[in-house]
Amino acid sequence: MSRVEKIEVLKGTIENVVYRNESNDYTVLEIVDGEDNLVCAVGVIPMAYEGEIVSLRGRWTYHKEFGKQFAFDSFDKSLPDDVDGIFKYLSSETIKGVGPVTALKIVNRFGTETFEVIEHRPEWLADISGITRKKAAAISESFREQSGIRGVMMFCKDYMGVGEVARVYKTFGAGAVGLIRDNPYILCNSDAGIPFAKADAIAKSLGAALDSKNRIFSGICYVLSHAAGTGGHTCLPENDVVSSAAELLDLDCDTVKNSLSALLDESELSCYTRDGVNYIMTNQTAEEEDFIAKGILRISISAGQFGVADISSLIERVEISLSISFAPMQRAALYASLENGVMILTGGPGTGKTTVVKAMISIFNSVGLKTVLAAPTGRAAKRMSEATGEEAKTVHRMLEMERTTDGSIRFCRNERNPLSESVIIVDEASMLDLSLTAALIRAMKRGSRLILIGDSDQLPSVGAGNVLFDLIGSERIKTVRLTEVFRQSGESLIITNAHRINEGTAPILNVTDSDFFFVRREREADIGETVASLIDERLPKAYGNAIKGNIQVITPSKKGVAGVENLNAILQARLNPPTKFKKEKASHGVIFREGDRVMQITNNYDIEWEKNGVLGVGLFNGDIGVIESIDLSEETLSIRFDDRYAEYSFTMLEELELAYAITVHKSQGSEYPVVIIPMYYCPPMLMARNLLYTAVTRAKSMVILVGRSDIPYKMIENNRQIMRFTTLKEKICEYI
Repeated sequence: MSRVEKIEVLKGTIENVVYRNESNDYTVLEIVDGEDNLVCAVGVIPMAYEGEIVSLRGRWTYHKEFGKQFAFDSFDKSLPDDVDGIFKYLSSETIKGVGPVTALKIVNRFGTETFEVIEHRPEWLADISGITRKKAAAISESFREQSGIRGVMMFCKDYMGVGEVARVYKTFGAGAVGLIRDNPYILCNSDAGIPFAKADAIAKSLGAALDSKNRIFSGICYVLSHAAGTGGHTCLPENDVVSSAAELLDLDCDTVKNSLSALLDESELSCYTRDGVNYIMTNQTAEEEDFIAKGILRISISAGQFGVADISSLIERVEISLSISFAPMQRAALYASLENGVMILTGGPGTGKTTVVKAMISIFNSVGLKTVLAAPTGRAAKRMSEATGEEAKTVHRMLEMERTTDGSIRFCRNERNPLSESVIIVDEASMLDLSLTAALIRAMKRGSRLILIGDSDQLPSVGAGNVLFDLIGSERIKTVRLTEVFRQSGESLIITNAHRINEGTAPILNVTDSDFFFVRREREADIGETVASLIDERLPKAYGNAIKGNIQVITPSKKGVAGVENLNAILQARLNPPTKFKKEKASHGVIFREGDRVMQITNNYDIEWEKNGVLGVGLFNGDIGVIESIDLSEETLSIRFDDRYAEYSFTMLEELELAYAITVHKSQGSEYPVVIIPMYYCPPMLMARNLLYTAVTRAKSMVILVGRSDIPYKMIENNRQIMRFTTLKEKICEYI
């Protein structure tokens, strides 16, 4: 019979945080117990600070090196209520702007009422020397945020990490705990982005029934959300929804199907029937697809018309002003832009899309139609500006995005406050997802026209939907495809090989004096070191050290020997190794170091940035920057995104990844002087022609493939388009 170890409770005050593992919150504490003994306690406890009062449940153990320890597996904690504890807590720099000196001043003035003053009477702090009103407000805000996060953490401590707790608090604010008690599933059906399994575990701990309406509805929504996030689907066949939700919820299919029917009857979810198959979607998605289809019809019939003779005259005049003679399909595109309220211009690299856009702008300006240029990402907008010589904005900025008081996103430009411009030209339109397209159409005034520019052979949007593909596939929207590659572009092997890849023809890989190279490494284990050597040694030796900052590694997969995660570890160690002069911070298994290249991996509509003294807001999925500095005392990072500077708190680090290497999907809409593409075996869905084509077309001056000689051909042979379930094409056909 095995001996059962006795569970004990250790109560005391945290005297010192000896060690904390940032990735998993394993912590070593020195605790002063009720008898003033200093004891060592070890276990997982997020956000432990000196001065806090803790109650730990666990067992006494003996470590051969460190001696007697209390190993705990659960805890409760609270703020100190005596002067010494309050001073120790504030001195631990838990609250931004408060160090030992300031802490002593505050505690000497307010004693045991310190926390009450900081939270509810922050203006009193300004009576203390060295504390301005602005600093007092910042101290109070930081304290209230810590208090709110602490409350959520104590409620969810068995289920969430610090980063997740911070997101929950940011989403729901001070009332988070009450909202979670009422319906834990709001955690996974909101911007907090908590996995369904964790919300479900909390619900079960609160006694929720396994077949409750909230649980099944949330499970179905999670299935739809997961399909949108991983596959870009806006809907799923009913049988897929039922089977996936049943597996997720550990319920039988009949129970889920009956609940789904009830949810549809109650209009909690939507259904679209096509070819005898029911497709299930959220109400918001159904409304957005309906709105886009109807909006396209509205724009198509309300835009002003030009006569054929007028169009010919306008085109002739712009040819003279630009000293150019348009190719037949370029001329056709200009006719289409003037004859249709909505038109699409597509074509590969080097086919003259930019020339056509410049001509469109000139023509519309000449007839008094105000034009605005936009693109889905900041980098794409910057490229558009450089190519056309005209200002281009992100779609978000054009629509004047802002955060509302309840934390949701809204665009100030909408039906009641439409855009003033009469012509909206959007580049990189393949990146438009469903929600952004709906917001764009909502903001267009009656009589305006929409021109979408993009390469329909590239990867679809990261977000849900397949908007450009569906618009073209409906055959209801005038589409002009440019196919002729012009002479100057044709001299580039990047352009030549991009078109060969797109056509399913083997690329030219044996030329050594052009802008497209292939470095063979048949052993996949050698790819990472070869890429590092190219960036750190071989390319700088040939082209100068300045080239280092112009190289981007773009790889098909996150996993694998030449995937994003492994390459970033190799490249960080080679290009930005640790030194005693560089500060660093560990988070979610990643070490962020001053000088690192990093990427924002979610849309953050709140983060402020500064550019040449002008403040702006919002950084988006795919934005790449460099860590300029890390302030360990303030718990912040300063990051430069091109010419914009933003400050990140440590609680926001889960929004960042290292970006020495990025996936092809994350590179969409961007252009880099030099692109290195590893060629290795990865999941078949990623070894696809359009993925290789997209990666190659991200390069402006040089492409280098590194890896196995058979992989480029395998990717080109795989022209299987990954199916995205949507209903937009069918709805457009119904309305137009």
